[in-house]
Amino acid sequence: MIVGTAGHIDHGKTALLRALTGQEGDRRPAERERGITIDLGYLYATLDGNEPIGFIDVPGHERFVHNMLAGACGIDLVLLVVAADDGVMPQTREHLAIVELLGIRRALVALTKIDRVDAARLAEVRAEIAALLAPGPLHGSPIHAVSSLSGEGIDTLRQALIDQARACRQRSDSGYFRLPIDRAFSLTGAGVVVTGTAFAGRVRVGDELLLSPSGRPVRVRGLHAQNREASEAHAGQRAALNLAGERLAVEQIHRGDWLLHPVLHAPTSRIDCLLQLLPGEPRDLKHWTPLHLHLGAQDLTGRVALLEGESLAPGGRMLAQLLLNAPVHAVHGDRLVIRDQSAQRTLGGGLVLDPFAPSRGRRAENRLGQLRALIDASLESALPTLLAEAESGLDPALLERQFNRPRSGWHLPDGLLEISTRLGPRLFDRTRWQALGDHLVARLAQFHSEQPDELGPDRDRLRRYALPQLERPVFIALLDAAMAVGRIEASGPWLHRPDHRVRLSDAEEAIRERLWPLLEAGGFDPPWVRDLARELGQDEASVRLLLRKLARLGLLQQVVKDLFYPDTTIRQLASEVLRLEDQTGVIRAAAFRDRIHLGRKRSIQILEHFDRIGLTRRFGNERKVRRDNALAHPAPA
Repeated sequence: MIVGTAGHIDHGKTALLRALTGQEGDRRPAERERGITIDLGYLYATLDGNEPIGFIDVPGHERFVHNMLAGACGIDLVLLVVAADDGVMPQTREHLAIVELLGIRRALVALTKIDRVDAARLAEVRAEIAALLAPGPLHGSPIHAVSSLSGEGIDTLRQALIDQARACRQRSDSGYFRLPIDRAFSLTGAGVVVTGTAFAGRVRVGDELLLSPSGRPVRVRGLHAQNREASEAHAGQRAALNLAGERLAVEQIHRGDWLLHPVLHAPTSRIDCLLQLLPGEPRDLKHWTPLHLHLGAQDLTGRVALLEGESLAPGGRMLAQLLLNAPVHAVHGDRLVIRDQSAQRTLGGGLVLDPFAPSRGRRAENRLGQLRALIDASLESALPTLLAEAESGLDPALLERQFNRPRSGWHLPDGLLEISTRLGPRLFDRTRWQALGDHLVARLAQFHSEQPDELGPDRDRLRRYALPQLERPVFIALLDAAMAVGRIEASGPWLHRPDHRVRLSDAEEAIRERLWPLLEAGGFDPPWVRDLARELGQDEASVRLLLRKLARLGLLQQVVKDLFYPDTTIRQLASEVLRLEDQTGVIRAAAFRDRIHLGRKRSIQILEHFDRIGLTRRFGNERKVRRDNALAHPAPA
């Protein structure tokens, strides 16, 4: 069990821990000299002779609340300390609010310095504490009157801690390992050591982990759990890990960094959450207010974007997105605390719903529906709503990181499909996937009715026409599925229903037979429309219309106005592009010009055509082949 102190400055937190454990919490010279706790102190004591209890002694001064927050994350029980002479003070209230916002639901109250007051004052402060706790989740917590000097009440409080430790349930270690770092230091002969309270999972000596947000790989050389040397540590324990890594130095690690299983490393700067404003706030929280965010042991700045209104009233709750000025790690269910821009006052807190929040459409109704489904929900209970509102399906790897749930432990509902795309698998509800396929086919049929003289659109045009909301890899997977069962066919780059054909009239077929040899004979430099019309003795406009019809049939491709290439010639040019990239690594206009023996202007026109049809992508004056394009995979001879 991990116990954290809380309370106003000079109410005797450190002295109380000294009386309970026999150990000194303030070990820094500056703390002893000034007589106050400045930073976190860590103690371990086997109060009943068995499993050690970890104590985190936090500072009570208002200037060091950020240090208090770093220590409060991950504790199981709060020891709220109130001095009998002072009674409830400002930091008593603020610390209690922070504890409640962090979801800590177990507490003992130590009423200290009872040797300084009479019985009437003692009763008055007891009533004051009970009234303070009454409205919140810690109401009814036991109050122990103690004196750290005389020892009165210390044994009773120690026994209460032992009883709480025995009743403390071990945290689940089913997820991937994650630990917020609250200290980093170097030991002679050992190297870099970091400490923190493990939030989830297990870690063993020899494990490979990542430091986040930097992404630096490290290996666990040794570890201590609850101040004892161990071969492994698990969720809920204080752990000290001796790390090894290439050129790893303690200066590269800071309080607030995370030590993570590699699967969980995905730093984010946008977090969707359920935000709560403290009832005692004097004014509403406005949209786009700058603030401080405390999550784990990290303290960073950002702004709040309210998703259901322009302001949040004191005591109210609202869906919100936090836009941060630095990357952070979080998973669904994490608790966070927000403070004002000057970090002088705690404003409220929240529950992380989605650590990978979108930058667009954050107030869309389907997005809000997803977020509402994530409140107090598990992966399995939220999944049906998430699937129903996810236009492009759900990425299972992202869900693993969002919930810290390895896929091996998922209990998925019936009717779930895993669709393979070129960017990895996507999860879809079977009924929704079938409805998307039906919609795609129906829209293609509508296209045919609107454009009867066209064979059909290409892939990107069909996506824009039928399902623009789908991510391109998901649309291609949907299209491939429809083509695999014969609902859609392809003629060259053009897509059409199996029963749709564009046919030439007898007169058009006669002209085609005369002009086709001229196009093929032109090779990489076919004749222009005007030259074909003159050679055939035909009207230029009628020849242009015929060539465009042949392009719709997939037999030609229009590179520029009035210049058409046979599809076979385009494939030959594409092969030259592929060979050029294989030889030089990139495609440059000058090299392509020399390869096909045409002028620079024509060579650039051909390359720009390849850009438009998706074979190449331009980067400045260079190009690279897009390997997902059909022309990048020539058919075997």
